[in-house]
Amino acid sequence: MKLSIKNMVCNRCIMMVKSELEKFGLHPDAVRLGEAEISRDLSAEEKHDLDARFRELGFELLDDRKTRLIESVKTCILESIHYSEEPLKITFSEYLSEKFNQDYSTLSKLFSEVQGMTIEQYVITQKIEKVKELLVYDELSLSEIALQLNYSSVSHLSKQFKKVTGLTPTHFKQVKEIKRIPLDKL
Repeated sequence: MKLSIKNMVCNRCIMMVKSELEKFGLHPDAVRLGEAEISRDLSAEEKHDLDARFRELGFELLDDRKTRLIESVKTCILESIHYSEEPLKITFSEYLSEKFNQDYSTLSKLFSEVQGMTIEQYVITQKIEKVKELLVYDELSLSEIALQLNYSSVSHLSKQFKKVTGLTPTHFKQVKEIKRIPLDKL
């Protein structure tokens, strides 16, 4: 049985979900961002109890098909931006259409209805958070960050960063009290 789980955004989330499933005696076959596979079906009471525990931890079991699809889209975007070694060679719209075998306009409309923002806005938000992370680590130049995140130029990255944060990337690096937003709060 595949469980769709909302708000899984990092490796610590995976470890926490796996640990909780094991505490419930459900020894998962696999746990990935946004989902877990277990070898048996859950009773309604088990599902309720597991969902209640997950909600205490900031997660949520998803039953609705639309919501599961949107969470899968978000997971693909997260994985691509935050965890992939290589930037996409195609646009996010092409990538998501191919991945979900659906017309992008359909995915986009559904995403906007459920999330209250467009896929493009979500991608930009994720990219800017990744830029913040990389700027804080101070290991890559702005040119390397732009290349890694598939920006057309450093200028484009800088303009988008300033539009979203109100700061230039250089000023952001200088301001130490600005906190990054946790991925599950985006």
